[in-house]
Amino acid sequence: MRNILGQRPLRFVFAANVISMLGSGMNSAAVAWYILEATHSERALGTFAVLQTIPAMLMLPFTGVIIDREDRRVLVMWLDAVRAVIIVTVAILAFQHRVQVWQLYLMNTLVAAGFWMFWPTITALIQELTPEGQFVESNTFLLAGVQGGWLIAGSLVGFMYNHIGLGGVLLIDVSTYVVSFLCYFAVRKGRHVVLRPEELRADILAAETQFQRFWREMREGLHFLRGHRAVVLLGISWALFLGAMTMGVVVTPSLSERIFHAGAVGYGWLNAGWGTGAFLSALYAPAIIASLGGRRSNAFSMAIIAACVVCAPVSHWLIAAVLIYAVMGSARGVGGIAMNTSLMEMVPKHLMGRVQNSFYFFGTFLQLVLALAVGAVAHKVSLVAAFAILACVYGLSFVAASWPAETGAAVGEAANVELSQK
Repeated sequence: MRNILGQRPLRFVFAANVISMLGSGMNSAAVAWYILEATHSERALGTFAVLQTIPAMLMLPFTGVIIDREDRRVLVMWLDAVRAVIIVTVAILAFQHRVQVWQLYLMNTLVAAGFWMFWPTITALIQELTPEGQFVESNTFLLAGVQGGWLIAGSLVGFMYNHIGLGGVLLIDVSTYVVSFLCYFAVRKGRHVVLRPEELRADILAAETQFQRFWREMREGLHFLRGHRAVVLLGISWALFLGAMTMGVVVTPSLSERIFHAGAVGYGWLNAGWGTGAFLSALYAPAIIASLGGRRSNAFSMAIIAACVVCAPVSHWLIAAVLIYAVMGSARGVGGIAMNTSLMEMVPKHLMGRVQNSFYFFGTFLQLVLALAVGAVAHKVSLVAAFAILACVYGLSFVAASWPAETGAAVGEAANVELSQK
């Protein structure tokens, strides 16, 4: 752990993520609660979640090439700056009491477009900056900060929302983007891109147009996946996990309101449970992954989350649900670190953006389907049934993570052989 914190660029990256995710978590929770108060409908929350997927479905097939081709630090800085401008505009409307639900939907859609490019970019940047053999440690710091910051921020909203309102929460989010931008600015100087094998052979590029090169680079990512079953299974598990996890914004506010009748404060406590569990998982995730291995750690984590999702809506007491959410957050932390570490070990650096985006594309498509289904079931049938749907998705993620495949070391070795032959 000390070796990772001894890397100056990584220290700034970790600090930027903790700070920006505090703001983003407060933003997401406050907007979700505002929409529920304004509409009293889980369908509206489902629409809120659906709109997060639209930019992803349009962008993800193409942005992986950009992430692998450009300076990832500069991309993240641009994404922070643009999202800050969008959010401050809506914050002004909120302070003037002129904000409407459709404007929040539009803000969410535009900010989500930045997020779906931000996360694969930052993961690729972390892989680029981390010394070989220390991916577990770097992912531990990354995901503990991100999940702890995001979800503990969600708990703070539950206690602050009634005092500072939606406009105050959005203004806090803008300030965190400014600090995050400055942290990334300090990571390093100059333009840095990951050297791709074909750049060592200029004759390959001589006859290509930019359009032909773009499509060839896209096909390279798909070609890599076709030859590596373990990576594909990891990606399926990741996509299922991603689709189910993002549905928390649909079911958790209603769990507090309809089951426990605890309002925004109950919503804050549930988010606090999840966020605390995710943050504390950093203390023991490396030991668990070292003992069980990445695949088993991921599989056990998905199984634990599936069981907890079944129990949460029938727990009868808010404190019991908060503890269940803490266990889910802890399992999410271990599983997320295991997934990211396995991916960094198996995927070459110059392909990370394209491979990640393939998984994110299917994960966001699943999110689109789940948002419609879970929102409708929660509204028309029961909240318990909606939670059951999510438990099934986590169960499928467990199956994908448990399915026999070659080891990460074997995949990495095969990838190195491929690169040496080019």
